[in-house]
Amino acid sequence: MALSRTDREQFLAEPHVAALAVSAGAEGDRAPLTVPIWYQYAPGGDVWIMTGRDSRKAELIRSAGRFTLMVDRLEPTIRYVSVEGPVLSSVPATREQLVEISSRYLPADKVEGYVDFAWKDHGEQVVFHMRPQRWVSSDLGNV
Repeated sequence: MALSRTDREQFLAEPHVAALAVSAGAEGDRAPLTVPIWYQYAPGGDVWIMTGRDSRKAELIRSAGRFTLMVDRLEPTIRYVSVEGPVLSSVPATREQLVEISSRYLPADKVEGYVDFAWKDHGEQVVFHMRPQRWVSSDLGNV
């Protein structure tokens, strides 16, 4: 059964690791690039992700101008939400954004160490903001 707008937005706002999918080429000789990624979202707002400025993900997102995120869970029921939309902006990442997204996924006592490491060793990062435009969702426990 499809989720209500409120339920799907709330589910997306939870700290799931998403599968990001983006077109990998117009010629049809490549399937979409699909990789795990951290993301940030609040109900009713836009999604943002952070990745290496010169990464393949960033290059493909810039080229396609849109991407999809899919999150799921198995317990207490099988549930998923997929959201796709256009990129609204691409801006250099800040350390504050790295702290924000790291705090979403890591225990509080691990954030500072991870941020120090990532800020120094991951190279320049970029933040892509995406406007959720198309939603697909289901909760198989409500069937």
